[in-house]
Amino acid sequence: MKKILVLEDETSIRSFVVINLNRAGYEVIEAGTGVEAFEELRNHPDIKVAILDIMLPDTDGFEVCRKIRTADPHIGIIMLTARTQEMDKVTGLMTGADDYITKPFSPAELTARVDALFRRTGIVDVPDSGELVQGPFRLNTKNRTLEKNGERIKLTQVEYSIMKMFMDNPGTALSREDILNTVWGRDYFGELKIADVNIRRLRIKIEDDPTNPTYITTVWGFGYKWGL
Repeated sequence: MKKILVLEDETSIRSFVVINLNRAGYEVIEAGTGVEAFEELRNHPDIKVAILDIMLPDTDGFEVCRKIRTADPHIGIIMLTARTQEMDKVTGLMTGADDYITKPFSPAELTARVDALFRRTGIVDVPDSGELVQGPFRLNTKNRTLEKNGERIKLTQVEYSIMKMFMDNPGTALSREDILNTVWGRDYFGELKIADVNIRRLRIKIEDDPTNPTYITTVWGFGYKWGL
């Protein structure tokens, strides 16, 4: 059974999430504080997705997200945000989250987001076998790893999927909708800014100067293009 960590200090919200994920066939590990979350991650190293609330009694979800992402680039992370917390959404993505869900949310949206995250992080996909080599970059599609000039670059699974899409389509202008549909899936409920923030995060990792990118360039009013 696919295992998920739910970190939420409000018992009523956590119960709502747990009940609906259990109904969808997931095994849920519960935590009410950051300390409990890290303890559960140590006890259950097979957790593949973490759902993190931002407001916690002992820390904040951003710090938990940052630490989880540093320890494991492959785990899927979803942040729970309030409807008015626009900056929280961007901050969560920049600290390593793959997606966010805005409160209040429906059971259908919750399970669709979790299902989509499992799919797009490659957890239930059969990996390709081979490599893509372009300029200083080598993308190993079997191990889902990236090297630049022989040095390993740590990517989340969503960042890997974006990078593979670019390297599969060199010189082609890709719209934000194209990127969302390919990486997040056509049933994705979210917003276009998800693509923008993840690409900003990817640029920080691969560009010599992220403020003046040369590999992932912006096609204004449309999307992005990969070129060397």
